[in-house]
Amino acid sequence: MSAAPNHEPITPAQAGFAMPPEWAPHAATLMAWPCRAELWGDMLADAKEDYAAVIRAIGAFEPVLVACLPGRSSEIRDACGGTASGVEVLEVPIDDSWTRDNGPIFVRNGGGEVAAVKFGFNAWGDRWHPHADDARLPERIAEHLGMRLFEAPMILEGGSITVDGEGTVLTTEQCLLNPNRNPGMPRETVERHLRDYLGVSAVIWLPFGHETDTGPEGTDGHVDGIATYLAPGRVLLDVREDPASPEHASSHANLAALGAARDARGRAIAITVFDPGPGVLVPYANHYVVNGAVIVPLGAGGPGVAASGAVAARAAAEADERALAFLATVYPDREVIGVPGGVLDAGGGGPHCITQQIPAGPAAPR
Repeated sequence: MSAAPNHEPITPAQAGFAMPPEWAPHAATLMAWPCRAELWGDMLADAKEDYAAVIRAIGAFEPVLVACLPGRSSEIRDACGGTASGVEVLEVPIDDSWTRDNGPIFVRNGGGEVAAVKFGFNAWGDRWHPHADDARLPERIAEHLGMRLFEAPMILEGGSITVDGEGTVLTTEQCLLNPNRNPGMPRETVERHLRDYLGVSAVIWLPFGHETDTGPEGTDGHVDGIATYLAPGRVLLDVREDPASPEHASSHANLAALGAARDARGRAIAITVFDPGPGVLVPYANHYVVNGAVIVPLGAGGPGVAASGAVAARAAAEADERALAFLATVYPDREVIGVPGGVLDAGGGGPHCITQQIPAGPAAPR
């Protein structure tokens, strides 16, 4: 990383870089191939099938770069349609397959050049070991792409943030202020690092992510399970109206916080409320925007649904249909594509968690 004359590190903001919004044009999507047997257990083969389904869905709209353990390239090509599928495979040491969280976050400057940012990664609050290779994925991807790399002095997973492209980042207190990420780091320092390394000027804090995200395999409340920027000044927010829902109180606290917020341009936030319905667990808000499409997790075929009987399966299918129809109104200019989400959810996430957009533009020289 370059340094200023006084030997202080140059941040992306100082160098004129900022994180583009997800809907900005992509050069490609970064993913990784499932490999952690301790996480997936007897679902590992199913996880690979569903990752392949996501790769194929994205590959119809943009190239996909898939990191995998050495020797696994042919497995991916066989599952994803061969060498003509728009899939590039990169064999590197990895520990897991959640590139949103441990992969690089990409930023772009006014000239359109793209650089990578490496935040620290400690496996969601030191939950999973080993994770040293996942922590090194940003530098390995930047080297592969011939791209400049900035290193941020804090722990952060990409699933904990969403940006509007006009200077605002949305995140949760539950995650970024959790002492298992950056112990002793006050909110003001976290905000400064977000401004410096994402190129933003305003931070909007929601109190909570999903209430279920605090367990042994949780993320401590990532924002990408409950909210996403749809456009500057406009946010999609998961709000549960059923008083019996464990998310009812927390989602309404988020609604109040977002309603009181102002973004970097002084705007109140236009909130598009999404309630997937009572008992629905699949995180439809964890969808991923690609060039011309939106990749949405579905739960009708997920683990346990068929075993729960025909009524449960029908209810899950109806919830999927409602979600797809709703998101089609939210993204009228994009094709809404459903992909299997049940296994991903059982593993701890959805399509957004296993992807990271690489913005269009030439690589900023190293």
